[in-house]
Amino acid sequence: MSLHTFGHGFGVTTRGGAVAPAGLAMRLALRLRRPAVPMMPVAVLVLGAAVWPGGVPSPTLRRRALHGASVVLAGRASDLVACGGLGRHPPTEAEAITQVCLAAGVAAARIHPEPQSTTTIENIRLALPILARIGTDRVIVVTDWYHAPRALLVARHMGLRATTSCPGLRGTRLRSQIRGVLREIPATLVCLIRLWRQ
Repeated sequence: MSLHTFGHGFGVTTRGGAVAPAGLAMRLALRLRRPAVPMMPVAVLVLGAAVWPGGVPSPTLRRRALHGASVVLAGRASDLVACGGLGRHPPTEAEAITQVCLAAGVAAARIHPEPQSTTTIENIRLALPILARIGTDRVIVVTDWYHAPRALLVARHMGLRATTSCPGLRGTRLRSQIRGVLREIPATLVCLIRLWRQ
């Protein structure tokens, strides 16, 4: 950046070679010298799904876990919270998600299991202390597309700056997708009532 005269005043040549009047140039110079403000971390919340007999992750859980891992590995988030307690078969959903993400290449230090929750509301509520330790309220909620609106509603209700990201549908069955949509209708109504009562 260099100073020179033009017309009846001063100007500055910017990095791109353009000439700016002195007032604008001063603002540009201050902006270039301003230290960068550290960005608040972003965490991925991977919401759990069933674990099958023998500790095998269900296809739904595996798709969610792999998608969450891809978000972290792409640099869109710094940490991953694996949400979900013990269902019909061990281990916990959080442990199953953790193992899938480790195998996908996510560093263990970036994965934070939440192994107690059994509902969507609990997924988010019990993740809050973990997010506080990470130092963020910015989250990307990873779940299936039909579940995403309810999960987003809960996350924002609890004060999180949340967006959603859903795994693709490759390998899924139409029947399971329809069943998921139908299940969400009463589940969303129940969720709204519970949030209203809190």
